[in-house]
Amino acid sequence: MATGDELKAALHEIVDRNYTFMHICGTHEAAIARSGLRSVLPEGLHIVMGPGCPVCITPQGEIDAALEFVEKGCIVATYGDLLRVPGTKGSLESCGGDVRVVQGVHKAVEIAKKTDKEVVFISVGFETTVPTVAATLLSHPPENFSILSCHRLVPPAMKWLLEQGEASLDGFLLPGHVCVVSGYEEYEQFPVPQVVAGFEPEDILLGLLMLVKQVKEGRHEVENAYPRAVCREGNPKAKALISEVFDTVDVEWRGFPVIPKSGLALKDEFAHYDARKKFGIEIKHVEKVSGCICDRVLRGIAQPTDCKLFGKVCTPRTPVGPCMVSHEGACKIWNLYHVRHL
Repeated sequence: MATGDELKAALHEIVDRNYTFMHICGTHEAAIARSGLRSVLPEGLHIVMGPGCPVCITPQGEIDAALEFVEKGCIVATYGDLLRVPGTKGSLESCGGDVRVVQGVHKAVEIAKKTDKEVVFISVGFETTVPTVAATLLSHPPENFSILSCHRLVPPAMKWLLEQGEASLDGFLLPGHVCVVSGYEEYEQFPVPQVVAGFEPEDILLGLLMLVKQVKEGRHEVENAYPRAVCREGNPKAKALISEVFDTVDVEWRGFPVIPKSGLALKDEFAHYDARKKFGIEIKHVEKVSGCICDRVLRGIAQPTDCKLFGKVCTPRTPVGPCMVSHEGACKIWNLYHVRHL
């Protein structure tokens, strides 16, 4: 692969107008911001953030449901990123219940095996994290274990973004981690330039160069700039696990309306592991009331620094919205790295 300097030079030579590309991956945003990549791009080349943080797009109604499990006396286990996301009545960190940070669903099952109490795993993530959850449920965990499925699928959100046209996008930098599992065949339905990219600065520069070339040549296809980890068909075994355990359902995303077939719910044969059904909890839509513009950031039509709360009222210690909580959240990333340049 060409060096970073060679890729930068090629971009500066080829960019002749304004181009706007969206990535849908919090790890891409962290890599771009940490390396100061935007500071070396041609003036007309813009990278905007999309709904690439699974914690950030989890709607407030699902956070409120997680708090209801605590009120019912359950042990709630989840990833650390989710603890400080504000719900209607506080957060999992501040609720005073038995809430435990785990590294994955298998650790939550270990807790369930050591107690008689009900254990609920708040299961968030895109296609990347779903196979391990599916495999765990197929291993017959104990009866006192269940999950709240907050999983989302990337392609339906991309379809919504393209149909709405809010961000006036020229193409997408596709999420490498997700495509390791899902492949990129499903993305071929979208008539825009797309490139699967890795996470080193050189990977991202190469992806951007390939996107600009597609636009200039009038092409719209999916190209793979991350072949060392991604192939077109993805991981067939992982996809089979997902299909065996989950059905696709219409679901709300934070900052978005209900997006058809964009969520994953347990199939009927796994209903005894569905915490919502087990405890009779309903996910309710919650209207936005704060001045947080996380919803606009997630749709690629605002930057974190456009928010009047950014770095003032809203900080990683006192987050108003989820984008300032997760390590994949754009606001937290910009709070850490925004002034850094190559």
